[in-house]
Amino acid sequence: MGPEARSAAGSGLNAYNGPLVHAHVILNPAAGRGAAARALDPIVREFRRQGWGVEAERTARPGDGVELAARAVRAGARHVVAVGGDGTVHEVANGLLHATGPVGAQHGAPLLGVVPIGTGNDFAKLVGVYRHAPVHAVQRLVTARPVAFDVGRVFDEYFVNSAGVGFGAEVVRVRNAMPGLSGFLSYLVPVFRAFARFRPPRLEVRASGFGETGYMMMVEICNGTTAGGSYRFAPAALPGDGRLDVCVVRRVSLARFLLAVPRVMRGTHGTMREVALFQTRSLTLRSLEGPLVLHLDGELREPDARQCTVRVEPGRLNVLVAQ
Repeated sequence: MGPEARSAAGSGLNAYNGPLVHAHVILNPAAGRGAAARALDPIVREFRRQGWGVEAERTARPGDGVELAARAVRAGARHVVAVGGDGTVHEVANGLLHATGPVGAQHGAPLLGVVPIGTGNDFAKLVGVYRHAPVHAVQRLVTARPVAFDVGRVFDEYFVNSAGVGFGAEVVRVRNAMPGLSGFLSYLVPVFRAFARFRPPRLEVRASGFGETGYMMMVEICNGTTAGGSYRFAPAALPGDGRLDVCVVRRVSLARFLLAVPRVMRGTHGTMREVALFQTRSLTLRSLEGPLVLHLDGELREPDARQCTVRVEPGRLNVLVAQ
């Protein structure tokens, strides 16, 4: 950490009652192939130039963001900024949500800000900082307005953008094994490599007004519009409407898969016979052939369970949305 970035551990976490607005920055130094680590000092300088105080911490291992965010909230942090990709946002959001309990954003919960430095940055698309350089993202954050977002919950873990069973989780597994890819190839290559070995699971999907059992390519449960960087699974999703947007894709042939990929990227897949789109507040998934494998905001989870219920918790997360 450079001289401009004060460590929260070194300076104490009780500095939030001063005259300045404070940003508690939680940064994943590995994000963007190390770009996040290089951006920390410019981010801190820009917050200070804008008149904000700053506390900054780096994550050291998977899961650190959850604990760092929860600890910051318990110490009084009001603005917690995740610097990294969707995985960093996922961890920081979980820390905020677990630390504040069920009171929700309407009761003055801390605000989540995002400086996107990663691959997909799907959540950044919802909050007005997508494709903004770190310093510019800070400039947008300091004038952003708070908006209450819904979150999804499954197995006592939250997701802020999307969760998925089936092909989406397999793509995450393949992408994790190919860290050298970047840019557009990191969205496209794992998809085709995953398809070559993927066998659609037999799933039972139940929600109000929808029920189906069969071999399914994937079930993507969305709070945001995109997942995996470029795939618009839920083009009509709104992160604060109190509902989750679900995309079910039944088993498809290679030819139909090749047709579907560009349509999903454009968000025009809803008319395909293999696709069902619907909204719900709660969804039950049951795997009929083996344990479930899920991703939550692109983070792989293997809970050794054959059934789960996914629920929306409306208005739980206070988010800084740039104008």
